[in-house]
Amino acid sequence: MKDMEYPMLIGGRPVRTGTRMAVRLPYDGSEIGHVFAAGEAEVDAAVKAAAGMRNIMRRMTPAERAAILQTAASLLAGRREDMALTISSESGKPLREARIEVERAISTLTFSAEEAHRLAGEVVPMEASPPGKGRMAITVREPVGVVAAITPFNFPLNLAMHKIGPAVAAGNTVVHKPASTTPITALKMAAIFQESGLPDGALNVVTGPGGAIGRQIVRHPEVAMITFTGSAEVGIGIKREAGMKRVTLELGNNSAVILEPDADLDAAVPRCVIGSFAHSGQVCISVQRIYVHRAIRDEFVERFVAATGKLVIGHPHDPKTEVSSLITEADAKRIVEWIEEAVAAGAKLLCGGERRYATVTPAVLVDVPPGVKISCREAFGPVVAVKAYETLEEAIRLTNASDYGLQAGIYTRDLEKAFRAAREIEVGGVMINDVPQFRVDQMPYGGVKMSGTGREGPKYAIEEMTEPKLICWRV
Repeated sequence: MKDMEYPMLIGGRPVRTGTRMAVRLPYDGSEIGHVFAAGEAEVDAAVKAAAGMRNIMRRMTPAERAAILQTAASLLAGRREDMALTISSESGKPLREARIEVERAISTLTFSAEEAHRLAGEVVPMEASPPGKGRMAITVREPVGVVAAITPFNFPLNLAMHKIGPAVAAGNTVVHKPASTTPITALKMAAIFQESGLPDGALNVVTGPGGAIGRQIVRHPEVAMITFTGSAEVGIGIKREAGMKRVTLELGNNSAVILEPDADLDAAVPRCVIGSFAHSGQVCISVQRIYVHRAIRDEFVERFVAATGKLVIGHPHDPKTEVSSLITEADAKRIVEWIEEAVAAGAKLLCGGERRYATVTPAVLVDVPPGVKISCREAFGPVVAVKAYETLEEAIRLTNASDYGLQAGIYTRDLEKAFRAAREIEVGGVMINDVPQFRVDQMPYGGVKMSGTGREGPKYAIEEMTEPKLICWRV
């Protein structure tokens, strides 16, 4: 596999450049394949190819677009194991989680196909006002044009489908820039779309380092919309440079979960372990802060640490592995530094925090001061901070004391408390009796504050990717 080459896809053709880049397994740094770095010419060609197909895609019927998406879902289902192994190899995600991601991507494509059938406007009651007498009007939703999809490494398949699937359903064309560490998944999926009947040029994939390529895509005059998942720093830069283009941003979180005294610990403990350490914490909605009422704090911590210590750490291809490496050795070193900073400031490390190359053992901290990085920034690694609180009001205040606001969770049997917290916590989604990492692919997903703008989920993404047009006539 390491000798395999994966060219870019531009205008339906494979494209190679003089700059060849190795893609590596994060767990040990071994090569798994090679891609090519795009330059200005390739980016421009990709955008122009997409722009050239706008009229073809917008004139397709919703049924035709849905059929392409349904075929892509079916072909992906037939290659689920190969795609799962590819995801695991280039992202370091445990194979068991990669298999789940493939199933979710199939679901995302299926939902996108279904939403293509539901793409509709509305009748406007013109005669509801006197000047409208003798007039009728309807709205129709039209595609915005060329959509630039810039996707991260942590869900290289499903998060790409959350952008490409709705874009195709709405009749847009796409230029996809995958993360430089996980490009092979994107290129394999693009080949599936070709087989599914998507016209050449409707989906183009350019690979290489993100900075220069991403900037050129965002600035390109023929790009109508940018949909980006990644860091807040990059997202803010995109929004600044996008001008009048539409922008959807999903920029991460510092996710919190609250456990009230009546929380069901039998349910909460295993969910908090999964929510904290799945994919080594490299999930935008990973649990990073756990606020536990003082009455149950000691019991929760004891059970949580014990369950964390039982996680199987190993090679991502081993079906038994539950925790593997971070995406790079540099990220692993950063997590260890953040843990050391917290401990130096007075926090107690109860378990984990040991590094071997790019793998860090799951770490649990208590008594973490508010000013250290783990408390106030997104760790994106296998570390969680547990803090006791006295009242629900205090827990809500602590949860809101963050620049981020993507999702949060609360465990309680008291519905009044649950819904009060849900109304007062400043996030895009609140999970009652579950961790903030919960997501199904048809739900609206997005955040407030530094967590971004806009919503994903096929139905909601299509709304972002279309323009309502009013058509009015005299009767």
